[in-house]
Amino acid sequence: MVGPIFSLSNRHLVAIVLVVSCMSICPGADEAIVLRDVTKETGITFIHTDGSTGKFYIMETVSAGLALFDYDRDGDVDIYFLNGAALRGAKVDTPAKNALYRNDGSFKFTDVTAGAGVGDTGFALGVAVADYDNDGNLDMYVNNYGPNVMYRNNGDGTFTDVTAQTGVANGNKVGAAAHFLDMDKDADLDLFVANYVDFTYDKHQLGSVSGVTRYASPLDYPPTANNLYRNNGDGTFTDVSVESGIADHKGWGMGGICADYDNDGDTDVHILNDAYADFLFQNDGTGKFEEVALMAGLAYNIQGDRLGSMAVDCVDYDNDGWLDFFQTSYNTQMAVLYRNIEGRMFEDVSIASGTGGVTYAPVTWGTGFVDFDNDGDRDIFVACGHLEDTIELYSSLETYFQENILLMNTGDGKFKDVSKSSGDGMKVKLSSRGAGFDDLDNDGDVDIVILNSRREPTILRNDSRNASHWLQIRLRGVKTNRDGVGARVKVVAGDLAQISEVHSGRSYQSHYGMRQYFGLGDKKKVDRIEVRWIGGGVDVIENIDADQFVTITEGSSEIRRK
Repeated sequence: MVGPIFSLSNRHLVAIVLVVSCMSICPGADEAIVLRDVTKETGITFIHTDGSTGKFYIMETVSAGLALFDYDRDGDVDIYFLNGAALRGAKVDTPAKNALYRNDGSFKFTDVTAGAGVGDTGFALGVAVADYDNDGNLDMYVNNYGPNVMYRNNGDGTFTDVTAQTGVANGNKVGAAAHFLDMDKDADLDLFVANYVDFTYDKHQLGSVSGVTRYASPLDYPPTANNLYRNNGDGTFTDVSVESGIADHKGWGMGGICADYDNDGDTDVHILNDAYADFLFQNDGTGKFEEVALMAGLAYNIQGDRLGSMAVDCVDYDNDGWLDFFQTSYNTQMAVLYRNIEGRMFEDVSIASGTGGVTYAPVTWGTGFVDFDNDGDRDIFVACGHLEDTIELYSSLETYFQENILLMNTGDGKFKDVSKSSGDGMKVKLSSRGAGFDDLDNDGDVDIVILNSRREPTILRNDSRNASHWLQIRLRGVKTNRDGVGARVKVVAGDLAQISEVHSGRSYQSHYGMRQYFGLGDKKKVDRIEVRWIGGGVDVIENIDADQFVTITEGSSEIRRK
C-alpha cells in the first residue's frame, strides 16, 4: 500500500502506454474458461466488516483473508471467512465474528460457526490451516490485530481454543500472513507468523491529499520483525525467531508462501513487504534462515522499485521443474511474475509474459496460479479493489470498486487477458481482498471464493466446458506430517510433466489448496506420480487413469480412490 509514497515517473508513463496497448487487444468471444457468479445460490450470508470508525486506522485497509479446507474430513471443501472487530470509536450492537460455512454439496453451504466454536471476535487478518498435532484433523491459526488464536480440531465438527496451551498468541501486534511448515524436517509442523506495522492507537496517523483525509502510509509506522515458532511435538511451541535468524530482519509484512524454491529438499519462506524490499528466507535444512531476496532478484522488481506488495502464489507455470512466483501490488505498479532460473535467481518477466500491463492500473490483492481449463498449464486469477473508499474524491482515474482479472496461460510462457470473455463471474465489481481456489463441487475443476471488503463474498463456479482431463491428489503422511505440507508432487503424462507443492497459508493472508490439482489436456492416463516427502522419502506410482481423486499414503505404492 504505497499511494502516499510514489509519484508518477517517466517509467510509470511507459507502463501506462503498455496498459492502453493491452486493453486495445480484445480477447476472442469464445474462451475456454467460464466462471459463473453463484453467490446468491449458496446460502452464504456472511458480510465482511473492517471495523471502520471514520478515523482511518491503517488495519482497516488490509482486512482480510479466508481459508478453504475440509474441516470435517467429509470429502468436500468448506469455507472460513475472516472478519474485522470494531476498532476504537466504533459502536456496534453485535460484535463481528469470523464465520465457518460447511459445504453441503451442490454449492450449498450452512453456517456452522457457533456449533464449531470458531467465531472469534478479534480483528482477523490472516489464516493458515494444518494438522499441527498430527492427529488426523486440520487445525487453524488466525493472525489478528491483537492476540492471535490457535484452534485445535477435535475431530467431531468442533474446535477448541488452545492458544494459551500452545503459546502462540504472539502478543498484541498487527497481523498479516501465517504459515505452517516443517522447517527442520522433524515430522511436525512449525509456525511462521508475519506482522504488518508497529501500530498502537497512540501512534495513529493520518494522510491527506487535495484536502481529503486518507489512510497513512505503512512507512509512517515503524517496521516489525516476524515470528517463528518451533513445534515441540507435545502440543506446545517455542518462539525461535531470534536463533533462526528471522528476527534479524524487520519489514511491513503482508502475504507470503513457504516453498522449496531452490529444490534442495527443505522449505524456504518468501514474505512480501508493503512499500519495502521483499524477503526470501533461505532454509539451511535445520530451521536456520538467511535472507537472500536481493541476491535472488526478489527484493525489487526489474526497475529496482520497492513495491506495495500484497500477495504471492507459486507454481511451475512454464513446466520447467522450478517453482515461479507471481506477486500482486498497489496501483500504478505492475504485479510481478518472477521466473525461477534453476534456483539461482529470479527473472522479472512481467512485461514479456503479458501479465504486467493489465495489472498496472488496479490495486491487486489475492491471487492464485490455477489451471482453470485443465489444459496442462496454470492460469492466473487476480482479485482487485482499491483500499480507500475516498479515492474517487481526489482521483478521476481510480475507483474503489474494481473488476477482477483472469489471465489465461497460452502455453508459450505468455498470458492472455480473458477477463471480459470468461463469464458473468468476471463482471463482479467490488473491493476484493483475499481469494481462495479449490474444487468446491468435486466436479474436476477449480472454483473461486473471494472475500470483499465491507461486503458479501463472491463465489465463482467454474463452468468451463472442454474435453480436458484432470487428476486431483491428496497426500497422507506417515513418517512426515499428516497432510504432506512441504511435499513435492510430480505428475508425468506423456510429454507433459508438472510439479506442485503442498502449502499451508498462501496468497493474500489466506489458505487453500490442500489437494494438488493437475490439468492433463488430452491425456487420459498418467504415466507416473512421484512424491518427494519433506523428510526425504520418495514414493512412485505408475499407470493411473485420469479424471479421478486419489490419495497417496507415504511409504505405499498403492493409491486410494475417493
